[in-house]
Amino acid sequence: MFYSFRHSFDLNEMEELNESPVAAATANKRTSDWLKSEAAVRAADLLAGAIAIALIFWWLQYSTTAICCGDYDGYYHIKWARLLWDNIRAGHFPPAFPWLPLTTLNPQNYVDHHLLYHIILIPFTWFRDLQTGAKISAILFASLAVFSCYWLVVQNEIRYRLIWLLALLACSAPFLYRMNMTKAPPLAIIFLVLGTWFLFERKYWPLLPLAFVFTLTYDMFVLLGIAALIWTIVIGWTEEQFEWRPLVFVVAGIILGLVINPYFPHNLYLFYEHARVKITPGPFATKVGQEWYPYDTAEFVANCYVALAAMLVGYIAFDFSDRKPAQRPLYFLIFSTALLLMIARWKRFAEYFPPFAILFAAFTLESFWRGRAVFTRLPQDVLEDLRPFLDRQDTAAAKKERKSEENWQLMKVGLVALALGIALFANVYRTAKDIRDSDPRDHYAKGAFWMRANVPAGQMVFNTDWDDFPRLLYYDPTHIYITGLDPTYLLDKNPDLSKLYERITTGEEEDPGPLIRDKFGARWVFSDNTSDHDAFYDNALRSGWFDRVYEDADCSVLHIRDQKSEAPPEDKKNDNDKSSDDDNDNSP
Repeated sequence: MFYSFRHSFDLNEMEELNESPVAAATANKRTSDWLKSEAAVRAADLLAGAIAIALIFWWLQYSTTAICCGDYDGYYHIKWARLLWDNIRAGHFPPAFPWLPLTTLNPQNYVDHHLLYHIILIPFTWFRDLQTGAKISAILFASLAVFSCYWLVVQNEIRYRLIWLLALLACSAPFLYRMNMTKAPPLAIIFLVLGTWFLFERKYWPLLPLAFVFTLTYDMFVLLGIAALIWTIVIGWTEEQFEWRPLVFVVAGIILGLVINPYFPHNLYLFYEHARVKITPGPFATKVGQEWYPYDTAEFVANCYVALAAMLVGYIAFDFSDRKPAQRPLYFLIFSTALLLMIARWKRFAEYFPPFAILFAAFTLESFWRGRAVFTRLPQDVLEDLRPFLDRQDTAAAKKERKSEENWQLMKVGLVALALGIALFANVYRTAKDIRDSDPRDHYAKGAFWMRANVPAGQMVFNTDWDDFPRLLYYDPTHIYITGLDPTYLLDKNPDLSKLYERITTGEEEDPGPLIRDKFGARWVFSDNTSDHDAFYDNALRSGWFDRVYEDADCSVLHIRDQKSEAPPEDKKNDNDKSSDDDNDNSP
């Protein structure tokens, strides 16, 4: 019995040894076949693209040690994400927002219209330094946004995909700049690309959860609704049928995102306020962020020449004569043209127009090339039957001509790659310089820390610039402030106070002390040391109502006295040390 068992064991072992080389050879062949397959090429292209994209955004992001860039909103987003996390852990959701009591965002009516974005940011607040977490999040989301566009190119088997990767990265300097901000637009691009893919694949029901998530993340969810409407129009034109499902699923998702919301119904009013104030053909009722103003023509062309060239190529190559193959190019034609009109009115669409202009050119040229190559894609037996009529005999002259055409094609591709490489270098270099020139990591930190240590907690601080609020909240959340995040919030809630605030901060009110104390309830003033506030600063010190209690190179803190007294001796700051906010605004 023992012998029988041993004999059986030896036979099995020998069979396994005999099979091992065969199995190994089979596995090696499978691996070799996969490495030669189109799937392997796609995977390699995607990996190379992901690495290139991440390296560029990493280098740009760390051109400064501060949270990038142009405006200070990233400081608000990462700080609020941390406060949100602390309150969730303490069982408070949604948490109170006491910092802007005179505005639309007062404690009773506050709406976090980036709610899901702030929740997504929470893991990045677990870094020992919040600024590091904010920067890592910006690199990740910006990289994913550009990669999603590149993925769509690869997924649709568009030729010359590495050329299109170059085009996406070189499309616009403001695009690169704004992608580096710790803000929600990169997520919006990802959602739009996903939505586009669902539309192309006719997978309409996932649009509902996508629209729901988009609505909770950022108020640019309207772009997904526009995309669904465009696709419905495209299907109607190309297939002569009304495809209602994309619109219904997207609208349903948006409605659910607005209603299943901890800030409902106040979020509806805030959305209406944003639309009412910002969507206007004329001038704004009050000064708003630079991103809401238009580019002048020369600046626009200089900033977006690659994207504009892509639009021109797409318009020229687009073919209306064959409807069915034109579906995807037509979708991008309408969508990118709509974004072009939007960026002509508002700079903030610099995040959206350039990459979708590149996608328009990519899909349109691919459709054009496939149309020209239709005969080469016919079955071989059909080609043989058609050969006498097509005059495609493989003569020596024909082969030579074909080889010449291939060389010429390769040369053209090389020239395009060279031009895009130069544009990429120029735009990355310019963007890195703009980021380096933005305010440093500790801007306002010393002044805010002084207030935190010396001004009683809960006191109202009169900040002379609405856009200083994010850094003030980041460094000093122990006090409340007059205005912040958007000047229209104060204008909408208290129009008279908003107009008075503007008169005081621009120096039109020569005796601002009693007005700040009695109308705004503030005894402390925080002001940056730019020339924008020279008139206010001089009025304040001459009035006899103010003591200058803190000053450094970046900011000053004033305290309103109980009684008016003699004005201090003239002590004007060196004008050479001051600059205008507008001059220092690095936001493209």
